[in-house]
Amino acid sequence: MTFSEESGSGLRCVLPFEAVPGELTLLRRAVRSTLVQWGARQAVDQAELVVTELATNVIKHVGEGAPATLVLEAFGGRLHVELHDKSPVMPVPGAGQLGSCDAECGRGLHLLAAMSADWGTLVSGPGKAVWCELSLVADAVLARAGRASLVLQGYRELVGIRSAVWPVRSKVNQEAATALIADLLVWLALQGDDPDDVLARAQHLYEAGEAA
Repeated sequence: MTFSEESGSGLRCVLPFEAVPGELTLLRRAVRSTLVQWGARQAVDQAELVVTELATNVIKHVGEGAPATLVLEAFGGRLHVELHDKSPVMPVPGAGQLGSCDAECGRGLHLLAAMSADWGTLVSGPGKAVWCELSLVADAVLARAGRASLVLQGYRELVGIRSAVWPVRSKVNQEAATALIADLLVWLALQGDDPDDVLARAQHLYEAGEAA
C-alpha cells in the first residue's frame, strides 16, 4: 500500500490501496495515524469503521484486487471521507438519499446512514466515489453508537426481525435491542457470571459516557 499526503486549503490525505482483505488492517492503521496526527483522535473509531465497511463493499461488489483510493479531508469541524473505485455502478439511485437505503445497499451504506452527518455518491473519472462526513466535535459516544448499530443489524438478521426502512430510532430497533440484551444476560448466566453485576457495570459505563 502506498500513501501520499497533500497540502491544500485544509488537511488532506490520499491513500491508494488494493481492495483485498489483507489491506484492510493497513488501511485502518493509516486512517488512525492520520487522524491522530491531525488532532482528531475522537473521530478515529468512527472513521475506521466507516472506511472498513466501504472498502469491504469494494471487495464484494467491484472485485477483490480492484484498485481503489481513500481520500480524507478535515475542514469546518467535519471529516470528509471519500472512497473511489473504477466501477461506474452506483450503490443507490442517487446521492444523499438516506431514505432509499435498503438491504440491497449493503451493510456499509447502512452504517453511513446511521453514523454520518451527510453522505452520497458521485461520478469520479471512469468510476465513482462514495463519500460521507463525520463530525470532528463528537466524542466516543458516536463511535459506540456506530458499533451498536452494526451489532444490532446482524442480530436482527439472525433472529428474523425485519423492517422496510432503516430508521435511527424505531420500535423494531428497540425490540431488537431489548431481545439482544436479554440474550446476552442468558449467555452470561450460563457462563457462571452475575448478570446483575454486568448490568450495573454497563450502566456505569453508559453514565460515564453521557457525562463526558
